[in-house]
Amino acid sequence: MSPRQSQNQPKPAPDRAKLFVDAFLVWMEVQKGASPATLKAYGSDLAQLAEFLRGQDADLGRPETVTKRHIQAYLAWLFRLGDAKSSMARKLAAARSYFRFQQRSNAVAENVAAQVRNPRQEKRHPRALNVDETFALLDTAQKPGQAPGKTPGQKTGQPGADSAEAERLLCRDLALAELLYGSGLRISEALGLDIDDVQLSSRVLRVMGKGSRERLAPLSDTSCDSLKSWLDERPLMAQPDEPALFVGSRGSRLNRREAARIVERLCRRAGLDFTVSPHSLRHSFATHLLTAGADLRSVQELLGHSRLTTTQRYTQVSLEHLMEAYDKAHPKASKK
Repeated sequence: MSPRQSQNQPKPAPDRAKLFVDAFLVWMEVQKGASPATLKAYGSDLAQLAEFLRGQDADLGRPETVTKRHIQAYLAWLFRLGDAKSSMARKLAAARSYFRFQQRSNAVAENVAAQVRNPRQEKRHPRALNVDETFALLDTAQKPGQAPGKTPGQKTGQPGADSAEAERLLCRDLALAELLYGSGLRISEALGLDIDDVQLSSRVLRVMGKGSRERLAPLSDTSCDSLKSWLDERPLMAQPDEPALFVGSRGSRLNRREAARIVERLCRRAGLDFTVSPHSLRHSFATHLLTAGADLRSVQELLGHSRLTTTQRYTQVSLEHLMEAYDKAHPKASKK
């Protein structure tokens, strides 16, 4: 084909769906303060929805062509693919937000995704550690026969095998875990902290929560001690111009995957026969406070929840633990 012929070839039409989704994501970031993780998830979910609609004579780039039946068919398709109900609910939430944005732009008269009910969810909560398990996880003492920061079965030459490096990593790991439990932070909040957000003299943290809502979180005594120790070690790991409080092995901001491995490693180090996620430490923080009689509104403020109903879920978990203890221990409890 000659250059003249190629110039005469019609250019492919722009992908309207992608343009509309990109505009929505920019609005989410600028107006709603959505986190990078939320933007990435919504972008992926809406791209999947757009692909599904192409086979249904509908188009996210022409939102008026999408009906309630299209959204219902999409959920049915996800179910046949084997998606978890929690994933289906998240993808439906992305669609609702997208069509709410289109309503604001007067592109559609109604939010068709909001007319579809969420799949019924199984009542599942992150595992909450009891107080003894939590103290074992956060114990700074060296375990018998174990080098500092070295997990059982770790071989020489693996990360953490060198004593100085191992102590440094353990110092970071414990400081992170102390914040997740002692201040009840979300993992995204803890990893988003910069050095300037830590005010040890005032014993508070400046935390950027969901929706770019800023709050002050108190620091426990052990959190202050752990952070002091980590801040002494941090310059030996961090890149010169890195502002992040927690850094990985390459000296840049620690990511979620590394943080999950850190908590798993601490579980093994504590001798627990199970592992938990970083969110379980926040979950344990709330559960322990409510079990000890803390005021629900105070816990709401500490957790950074915008709605009290979100915090009330933890009261149900505390009640379940209480009833379980009653059934096991009380002589008049019904035995099954």
